[in-house]
Amino acid sequence: MTTSATVLVTGGAGFIGSHTCVELLEHGYEVIVVDDHSNSSPGALRRVEKVGGRSLLATYPLDIRDEASLDVVFRDHRIDAVIHFAAKKAIGESVGIPLDYYSINVSGLVTLLRAMRRHDVPRLVFSSSCSIYGDARPVPLNEQEPPRPTNPYARSKLMCEEILADACRAWPELAVFALRYFNPAGAHPSGLLGEDPTGVPNNVMPYAMQVAIGRREKLSIFGGDYDTPDGTAVRDYIHVVDVADGHREALERLYPEASSVPSGLHILNLGSGVGTSVLELVGAMSSACGRPVPHEIVGRRLGDVAHLVADPTAVERQWGWHTNRDLAAMCADAWRFQQLNPTGYSD
Repeated sequence: MTTSATVLVTGGAGFIGSHTCVELLEHGYEVIVVDDHSNSSPGALRRVEKVGGRSLLATYPLDIRDEASLDVVFRDHRIDAVIHFAAKKAIGESVGIPLDYYSINVSGLVTLLRAMRRHDVPRLVFSSSCSIYGDARPVPLNEQEPPRPTNPYARSKLMCEEILADACRAWPELAVFALRYFNPAGAHPSGLLGEDPTGVPNNVMPYAMQVAIGRREKLSIFGGDYDTPDGTAVRDYIHVVDVADGHREALERLYPEASSVPSGLHILNLGSGVGTSVLELVGAMSSACGRPVPHEIVGRRLGDVAHLVADPTAVERQWGWHTNRDLAAMCADAWRFQQLNPTGYSD
């Protein structure tokens, strides 16, 4: 893919979206962001431009389901490809408000695909999720494992993959990579970009960092009786910069001059293949912070599973791609962001 290409990033002010925008800017792409800032800060986009060394081509504060406004974006610019992050993503929250998740995650994708079809933009990188695997066995999990989603968030992502498969059959030119990445964590090494959700964090690392900086009293660990070595859930943590790099790599693989990838839907895991329990993660975060992270073990959270660890063999074989940053780097970078931004982007 030529680096003069224009890429639309939905949810580009969010945690993963903002880091991906930096990755694209650093590789010469023109970047347009659509984000309604329901769980992100407009300040993140100013940080993106500072870290990326260039300005974004345009930003639009709109809901991905707003079809008329989305059409304006496509009419205003010649868009070559789309990376779609805009979605709700908290497992526990999805159990309580499932209709919101289906509306935003599923309807949002349908609205986007309609706009792409009308404006003849046939290349998409879709932010999928390892949660689709659910209680699947064995671990680590490869892409052939039948999905067993256990919560509305995971089911919404599986529905999106099925919609993409149908769309590809009906629109032969459409080429899609759906990336099932595991647990993104960390921050940009500069300390300027990190995870700063609106309200109470749903993910363990930003919550723990807010505990370490003194914004919150203690971290709740959901479940201490899983069938794991220490009783807490085991996850495959992947540095957010590696996740961003994986999305850029997928984008480049969608272009004939860069790859022989045909049109259609292609599903790949992004992960390290290394499982870390929540208690092990807390220990690594305490080491990075130089102080204990107060925590307590509470009851399990609805929709959670014991193990989610990637088998990354397919992406390594097809692209020669692998993660480059370990758990210590994730914790150190997340702590650097928290120290430099003790109250988030409002600083």
